[in-house]
Amino acid sequence: MSRYLAQIHIAKKELALDEDSYRAILFRVTGKGSAKDLTEAQRLRVVTEFKRIGWTNKKQGGSFRPASSKAYVRKLYALAKRLDELGYWNAPYKDALRVFVRTRCGVDNPEWLTYAQANPLIEALKEIEGRLSG
Repeated sequence: MSRYLAQIHIAKKELALDEDSYRAILFRVTGKGSAKDLTEAQRLRVVTEFKRIGWTNKKQGGSFRPASSKAYVRKLYALAKRLDELGYWNAPYKDALRVFVRTRCGVDNPEWLTYAQANPLIEALKEIEGRLSG
Protein backbone atom coordinates (compact mmCIF):
# COMPACT_ATOMS: atom_id res chain seq x y z
CA MET A 1 0.00 0.00 0.00
CA SER A 2 1.34 3.41 -0.88
CA ARG A 3 2.12 5.94 1.80
CA TYR A 4 -0.52 8.39 0.61
CA LEU A 5 -3.19 5.72 0.21
CA ALA A 6 -2.65 4.70 3.82
CA GLN A 7 -2.84 8.34 4.90
CA ILE A 8 -6.11 8.78 2.99
CA HIS A 9 -7.71 5.89 4.83
CA ILE A 10 -6.38 7.06 8.20
CA ALA A 11 -7.61 10.62 7.56
CA LYS A 12 -11.03 9.38 6.48
CA LYS A 13 -11.40 7.52 9.76
CA GLU A 14 -9.97 10.29 11.96
CA LEU A 15 -12.11 12.95 10.28
CA ALA A 16 -15.13 10.65 10.78
CA LEU A 17 -16.19 11.06 7.15
CA ASP A 18 -19.18 9.06 6.03
CA GLU A 19 -18.85 7.25 2.71
CA ASP A 20 -20.74 9.90 0.69
CA SER A 21 -18.68 12.79 2.09
CA TYR A 22 -15.44 10.89 1.52
CA ARG A 23 -16.30 10.07 -2.09
CA ALA A 24 -17.43 13.67 -2.70
CA ILE A 25 -14.03 14.95 -1.56
CA LEU A 26 -12.22 12.43 -3.76
CA PHE A 27 -14.32 13.43 -6.75
CA ARG A 28 -13.99 17.18 -6.11
CA VAL A 29 -10.20 16.97 -5.79
CA THR A 30 -9.40 14.35 -8.45
CA GLY A 31 -12.48 13.65 -10.55
CA LYS A 32 -12.38 10.01 -9.39
CA GLY A 33 -14.50 8.27 -6.80
CA SER A 34 -12.07 5.67 -5.48
CA ALA A 35 -8.67 6.14 -3.85
CA LYS A 36 -7.36 2.93 -5.42
CA ASP A 37 -7.82 4.48 -8.90
CA LEU A 38 -5.71 7.55 -8.10
CA THR A 39 -2.14 8.24 -9.12
CA GLU A 40 0.33 9.05 -6.34
CA ALA A 41 0.13 12.74 -7.28
CA GLN A 42 -3.66 12.67 -6.98
CA ARG A 43 -3.40 10.85 -3.65
CA LEU A 44 -1.08 13.57 -2.40
CA ARG A 45 -3.65 16.19 -3.46
CA VAL A 46 -6.32 14.34 -1.46
CA VAL A 47 -4.06 14.16 1.61
CA THR A 48 -3.35 17.88 1.22
CA GLU A 49 -7.10 18.55 1.08
CA PHE A 50 -7.69 16.50 4.22
CA LYS A 51 -5.03 18.56 5.96
CA ARG A 52 -6.70 21.74 4.73
CA ILE A 53 -9.99 20.70 6.31
CA GLY A 54 -8.37 19.91 9.63
CA TRP A 55 -6.68 16.51 9.61
CA THR A 56 -3.23 16.41 11.17
CA ASN A 57 -0.90 13.55 10.40
CA LYS A 58 0.25 12.34 13.80
CA LYS A 59 2.63 9.87 12.21
CA GLN A 60 4.68 12.11 9.93
CA GLY A 61 7.47 10.39 8.21
CA GLY A 62 8.56 6.75 8.51
CA SER A 63 8.43 5.26 11.95
CA PHE A 64 6.95 7.51 14.57
CA ARG A 65 9.01 8.10 17.65
CA PRO A 66 7.91 10.56 20.29
CA ALA A 67 10.55 13.13 21.13
CA SER A 68 12.67 12.00 24.02
CA SER A 69 12.16 13.60 27.38
CA LYS A 70 15.97 13.62 27.71
CA ALA A 71 17.65 16.64 26.15
CA TYR A 72 20.90 14.74 25.57
CA VAL A 73 19.07 12.05 23.55
CA ARG A 74 17.38 14.73 21.44
CA LYS A 75 20.85 16.25 20.90
CA LEU A 76 22.19 12.87 19.70
CA TYR A 77 19.37 12.56 17.16
CA ALA A 78 19.84 16.16 16.01
CA LEU A 79 23.56 15.63 15.47
CA ALA A 80 22.94 12.33 13.67
CA LYS A 81 20.42 14.03 11.39
CA ARG A 82 22.91 16.82 10.65
CA LEU A 83 25.56 14.23 9.75
CA ASP A 84 23.02 12.56 7.47
CA GLU A 85 22.45 15.89 5.72
CA LEU A 86 26.23 16.13 5.25
CA GLY A 87 26.26 12.64 3.68
CA TYR A 88 28.08 10.86 6.48
CA TRP A 89 25.80 7.86 7.08
CA ASN A 90 25.28 4.96 4.66
CA ALA A 91 21.93 4.11 6.26
CA PRO A 92 18.96 6.10 7.57
CA TYR A 93 20.35 8.29 10.34
CA LYS A 94 18.18 6.81 13.11
CA ASP A 95 19.42 3.31 12.28
CA ALA A 96 22.98 4.56 11.91
CA LEU A 97 22.80 6.28 15.29
CA ARG A 98 21.60 3.06 16.93
CA VAL A 99 24.59 1.19 15.45
CA PHE A 100 26.94 4.00 16.52
CA VAL A 101 25.61 3.87 20.09
CA ARG A 102 25.71 0.08 20.20
CA THR A 103 29.29 0.01 18.88
CA ARG A 104 30.57 2.69 21.23
CA CYS A 105 28.62 1.88 24.42
CA GLY A 106 27.03 -1.53 23.99
CA VAL A 107 23.56 0.01 24.45
CA ASP A 108 20.93 -0.96 21.89
CA ASN A 109 18.76 2.15 22.05
CA PRO A 110 19.91 5.78 22.46
CA GLU A 111 16.92 6.35 24.76
CA TRP A 112 18.47 3.98 27.31
CA LEU A 113 21.69 5.98 27.62
CA THR A 114 22.59 7.82 30.78
CA TYR A 115 23.94 11.34 30.53
CA ALA A 116 27.42 10.03 31.37
CA GLN A 117 27.24 7.56 28.47
CA ALA A 118 25.73 10.05 26.02
CA ASN A 119 28.07 12.96 26.61
CA PRO A 120 31.17 11.38 24.96
CA LEU A 121 28.98 10.29 22.04
CA ILE A 122 27.70 13.84 21.59
CA GLU A 123 31.27 15.13 21.58
CA ALA A 124 32.32 12.46 19.05
CA LEU A 125 29.43 13.39 16.72
CA LYS A 126 30.31 17.09 17.06
CA GLU A 127 33.90 16.28 16.11
CA ILE A 128 32.77 14.35 13.04
CA GLU A 129 30.47 17.22 12.07
CA GLY A 130 33.34 19.67 12.41
CA ARG A 131 35.54 17.62 10.12
CA LEU A 132 32.79 17.30 7.50
CA SER A 133 31.68 20.92 7.47
CA GLY A 134 34.92 22.68 8.07
